[in-house]
Amino acid sequence: MSKQPRPNIVFIVADNLGWGDLSCYGGVTPTPRIDKLAAEGVRFTNYTVESQCTPTRSAILTGRQSVRSGTYRVTSPGLAPWEYTLANLLSDAGYATSLWGKWHLGDVEGRLPTDQGFDEWWGYRNSVDEAGYTTYAAYNAIAKAQGLETPKLWEGKRGEKSVAVCELDMKVRPRLDELIVEKAADFIRRAADGEKPFFTYIAFSHIHPPERAHPDFDQTDPKRLGMYADILAEVDYRVGQLVDAVEQAGIADDTIIVFSSDNAAWPEGGFGGSNGPWRGHFFTPPAEGCMRVPAVLRCPKPAPAGLVTDEMFSAHDWYKTFAALAGAADRIPTDRPIDGVDASGFLLGEAEHTGREAILFFGPDGSLMSVKRGNIKVWYYYSEGLEQPIVAPQFPLVFDLGSDPGETTPLFGSKMDVGWMMALVAGYVREYRRSLTRYPNIKPGEEFAGYPSPAVD
Repeated sequence: MSKQPRPNIVFIVADNLGWGDLSCYGGVTPTPRIDKLAAEGVRFTNYTVESQCTPTRSAILTGRQSVRSGTYRVTSPGLAPWEYTLANLLSDAGYATSLWGKWHLGDVEGRLPTDQGFDEWWGYRNSVDEAGYTTYAAYNAIAKAQGLETPKLWEGKRGEKSVAVCELDMKVRPRLDELIVEKAADFIRRAADGEKPFFTYIAFSHIHPPERAHPDFDQTDPKRLGMYADILAEVDYRVGQLVDAVEQAGIADDTIIVFSSDNAAWPEGGFGGSNGPWRGHFFTPPAEGCMRVPAVLRCPKPAPAGLVTDEMFSAHDWYKTFAALAGAADRIPTDRPIDGVDASGFLLGEAEHTGREAILFFGPDGSLMSVKRGNIKVWYYYSEGLEQPIVAPQFPLVFDLGSDPGETTPLFGSKMDVGWMMALVAGYVREYRRSLTRYPNIKPGEEFAGYPSPAVD
């Protein structure tokens, strides 16, 4: 890489963007800037995330299954300060770090981005659904009577207390991603002139209700008939703005750019979105339509371009992969389980495979819901929707994703010769459960200070 041995990293994550939403994945709304980014790098067709917003963001930043960190549901109090995030690791390796947009990994001092390795941040502490609170007269009356703080946008720097900068409400909602990208692009320009490589994590508010289209995209094209398509057009434009900021700063040859989603779309909610050929949606774990989302990445040359791959890759894998690309693999903690793999060799064109064999998928209740290895997928628990419970089938459901991407026909019911498939994935379950003896999962909100050192004979 031409100017410096360690790449800058621009990591962009959308909120609830479906596998089938982008035109490079077969979507009908044009997304030319994201498509171009994919054509210049790698497009993953088998990228998996966790069950909700907080779990996926936890996985990205720790490389660990969220159930290990006590962050497996959106109501979690957030990451324990003991966790060593990707921002911590890269900061300790000499990177400038920043976060723009959604955090959702802790909303109190001690658990904010600048407490978890980021030098600076601007955005909202939880989820953008809080923007709708003040549209309710009842909420406003209760907030006034009880002295509650209404939702805010915040900013902070490392070593300083974060401060509120304005209301997070439906007035700012249509322009929120515009503001996020302005802040992020400014950081990219500043960091490009600095002495350090940088890592910036840019978390869009789109596409998460309550939604409003930006005025520049609100029914400004006759080909787009609804708000979901208008918002997709804006998402594509915002990604283009960030790519342009990198290129205009003269650092494209030294910068990795990632665009992905934290969760699947929820078309059944009446808003829009597509999860492609996969069964289900955001609220139907562990169906593929709940866990498989788009992810594209552009690495500097000589990394491959125009690669479309069905290699397995998960949200947990960014941690070790970026650590290796930054020359900081020696900083990966050894005092805890790290579930991600290092796929840096694959991204650089030096390896045929990512190194990921299987993925364990945990539900919003912390249960192990499924295991996927190649096209073999075994369900232990499932839910059919937001209003439906998580239930166990009479017998684990085994699917062949190659022949049945819609997961409509459990193999055991028709063939009954698939015991070897269940035995194959059971090995990964046993490995996870063995790890709990030495490293019990952290409880949500626990003030965790570390695991005891192993006894020495």
